[in-house]
Amino acid sequence: MNIRGWRGAVAACLLSCACVSESSRGERVRASYDQKTGKLSQLTVDAEKDGKPDVYSYMDGEKFIRIEIDRDEDGKIDRWEYYGADQKLEKVGVSRLNDGVADAWMFQSADGTLGKIEISTRRDGKANRFEFYEKDALVRAEQDTNGDGRVDKWETHKDGALASVSFDTKGTGSPDTTINYEAPAR
Repeated sequence: MNIRGWRGAVAACLLSCACVSESSRGERVRASYDQKTGKLSQLTVDAEKDGKPDVYSYMDGEKFIRIEIDRDEDGKIDRWEYYGADQKLEKVGVSRLNDGVADAWMFQSADGTLGKIEISTRRDGKANRFEFYEKDALVRAEQDTNGDGRVDKWETHKDGALASVSFDTKGTGSPDTTINYEAPAR
């Protein structure tokens, strides 16, 4: 899974559109500036050229802070890209129910593949499930299932299948029950 964002597409659109405003058909790119500093603060892009903005870039001058994207043109944001001071993509948020609420955040590993996904299963903006990937394959997960802020469920995955699940049933912070799904070695 490639989580690289629309940053390049937005930059390319800006270069090709050069903030062209077509008043009879609406603006393709609209720039907003901070009134105190004069710095660019937001770019709104109509990438589909249908009169409805679908990319909102929040800026600090020339630097991206966050880009919000409505990929399916339904008027709800369904992808959030967050950039660090070094302009590297830090994480990508998505709405798993496609309702405009970010409830999962993806992080790249050093090699550019998917490294981790944090999920808010309660959809309250707080991650309580953490999935870890190697070469885009799920290898393990940790979850706070009871909402007390501590992990109480651990999963291992092997070759795309659930291999084992361990639980902390006593609230000690350590697993005390394990279920293995792999066939025993012969």
